Amino acid sequence: MPHAAPSTDDITALIETQMHLEGPLLPIFHAIQETYGFVPQEALPVIAQALNLTVAEVHGVMSFYHDFRKTPAGDVVVKICRAEACQSMGANALSAAVLDKLGLDWGGTTADGKLTVEPVYCLGLCACAPAAMVGGKLVARADLARLEKAMEGAA
Repeated sequence: MPHAAPSTDDITALIETQMHLEGPLLPIFHAIQETYGFVPQEALPVIAQALNLTVAEVHGVMSFYHDFRKTPAGDVVVKICRAEACQSMGANALSAAVLDKLGLDWGGTTADGKLTVEPVYCLGLCACAPAAMVGGKLVARADLARLEKAMEGAA
């Protein structure tokens, strides 16, 4: 997946593929991110114009949904659950350990571009907390050793 910002013509072409849908804004964001790995700021005015919205409205929707990225993610995305059930089972300590080990803050990407760590608010594994997802694969009863192994296997 390329990480270069698309041209206005490229964005316009992607928008046009979604305009037949009722409420096309979210599908437009998904199409752009699927194609480029993120939704660049330069795309927001193009989207706004096509949908007759303000840039602020488009930005507000994008910023509401945490899965839309402003910058490219690493090759592997590590999501650690931050919901109450996982917190009660040690997710805060796990998160701190992972972020400290990688030298990152939430949403950060390692210098080599391999890993991005993001918070998520429920993976549906509450009975097996704390939960995480590494490269799209769930990790139940996660601890630092299990996450390190999953990260090594995914990279």
